[in-house]
Amino acid sequence: MLNIHNLSVSFQGSYLFEEVTFRLGEGDRVGLVGKNGAGKSTMLRIISGEQEYDTGQIATDKEVEIGFLKQDIDFVEGRTVLEESYQAFETIKKLETRLEQINTELAERTDYESDYYHDLMVELNEVQHQYEIHGGYNYQGDTERILMGLGFKRDDFNRITDTFSGGWRMRIELAKLLLQNNDVLLLDEPTNHLDIESIIWLEGFLRNYTGAVVIVSHDKMFLDNVTNRTIEISLGKIYDYPKPYSQYLVLRKEMRDQQMAAQKNQQKEIEQTEKLIEKFRAKASKATMAQSLIKKLDRMDVIEVDEDDNSVMTLNFPVSVVPGKVVIEAENVSKSYGEKTVLNGIDLLVERDSKTAFVGQNGQGKSTLAKIIVDEISYEGKLKLGHNVQIGYFAQNQADYLDGSKTVLDTMIDAANEKNRSKVRDILGSFLFRGDEVEKYVRVLSGGERNRLALAKLMLQPFNVLVMDEPTNHLDIKSKNVLKDALNRFEGTLLIVSHDRDFLQGLTTTVYEFRNHQIKEYLGDIDYYLEQREVQDMRDIEKKDKKEKVKSEPAKNTYHDQKKYKSLSNQLSNTEAEVNKLEREIEKMDAELARDYEKTAANPDFFDKYNAKKKKVESLMQKWESLSEELEEFN
Repeated sequence: MLNIHNLSVSFQGSYLFEEVTFRLGEGDRVGLVGKNGAGKSTMLRIISGEQEYDTGQIATDKEVEIGFLKQDIDFVEGRTVLEESYQAFETIKKLETRLEQINTELAERTDYESDYYHDLMVELNEVQHQYEIHGGYNYQGDTERILMGLGFKRDDFNRITDTFSGGWRMRIELAKLLLQNNDVLLLDEPTNHLDIESIIWLEGFLRNYTGAVVIVSHDKMFLDNVTNRTIEISLGKIYDYPKPYSQYLVLRKEMRDQQMAAQKNQQKEIEQTEKLIEKFRAKASKATMAQSLIKKLDRMDVIEVDEDDNSVMTLNFPVSVVPGKVVIEAENVSKSYGEKTVLNGIDLLVERDSKTAFVGQNGQGKSTLAKIIVDEISYEGKLKLGHNVQIGYFAQNQADYLDGSKTVLDTMIDAANEKNRSKVRDILGSFLFRGDEVEKYVRVLSGGERNRLALAKLMLQPFNVLVMDEPTNHLDIKSKNVLKDALNRFEGTLLIVSHDRDFLQGLTTTVYEFRNHQIKEYLGDIDYYLEQREVQDMRDIEKKDKKEKVKSEPAKNTYHDQKKYKSLSNQLSNTEAEVNKLEREIEKMDAELARDYEKTAANPDFFDKYNAKKKKVESLMQKWESLSEELEEFN
């Protein structure tokens, strides 16, 4: 399907990777792994055709379609979620437009016996056939199914995309990609903005995907559940194993151990041979033997051990001043966005030096409460910070606040003050930005490198309370471990929002679960919380909550009601489509009236048709309301 041969890419005089070769075949689900900055995102951009490479070849079968989910996306403003999602169906939308043009023309013409009218009818039949072949009668249902799988509700479908956060817009982009039926899918950190339920849905979708998938992710469980092959980029080389991530780690260690053992044995053999050469060289009778041994050494293939990139950042969070005993006190805090309630009547007390985790599904208010604590958004109720409290805040989209037009060094210098400006290069060095790397522009950094820069920037401000919202997004596994160690050593107060159980284990002593606009306190670590909820991991909570919801609404589980729900949904979609079509026709007639009123009004049938369309819209809107009310019973 796709062959990469002797591919080399250099950056500022040094190779990012050199002469790498691998093949992607149908059914391959590859986890592309490696430390931040190793070249994973670069490799995806090259395969997608978005970036040039220095040497090598990329060959594909004919008509191979490649879809690429990037970390950075651009949206056209003003489109609804459905309108943006429908951009995945370029061919269908063109056919739809042509069908509408033909039908409009047929409705307006009266020369039924003419050749032109006959040609229009022939074209209509052909376009309808093409429309059906391309899935024109199914794409709306497919779109809604995938959007709902990724966590959207029906109420969201007609909302403008501008009103959604970057994470939700990334979900729309992912939905478009999954709807396109590409032969190769390239996914760069697809789970970063998904809740656990959506991740589980995506895992199922990708496991059944017939094409090739290449995934860059630092989510070990996601890689284990989806991939059947792992390619690691390390120090300019690749290591290709036909195993998912955890099995690859075991296999990689075994192979390195075998290499080291073989290298050790070979080294012993070389040393013994060199001793014999020295011994025989001095004796004329043994000179031939010495030459033979020298030739043997020259022919020997020296065993090399695969290098392992163990470079990690150095991270320490110093405490500024000692605050009062109570650092955060919230009383009856609520937050709503229009009619949507996120938090309702929250009471919270956070004491000095405590380490607290916020957990729960996406959209339950974890990040919202974090933003309220750091005074980033308005709210109702009371929230008071304690004496001498100085907050350091790492937002979920912290990297988005970085200016892409600045260099790494300029970003730090601009954020520094007189006291710590001289330490900027040292701080950057401890975060693995060394030498010429500090002159890189922020816009060319990988997601993980941007997160490292955001963490380095955090070091420039004094704080004694650290609020972190999903800090492990984009960080490689080694960097996650470094961050966790630093947070364990942190002597201040920690409040962390995360869905990563491995990261939270042993890190916090109190857990607050966000659920149904409320919070519930668990006085223990993440394992204690899961034990109290009687589940093994965070994913099981999603499944358990879903089962409980289904049990509380048994009528919706019946085959009859599932069939009825589907029927109502289809009727609603068809009604909406018919209303949209009639409204466009009415707009067109309005434009004709505005352009030439006398000529248009002179047509005796014009106002009859106009009023008939208006009445039809009113009738359809009543039907739409009735269908919507019936569907509400299923939500």
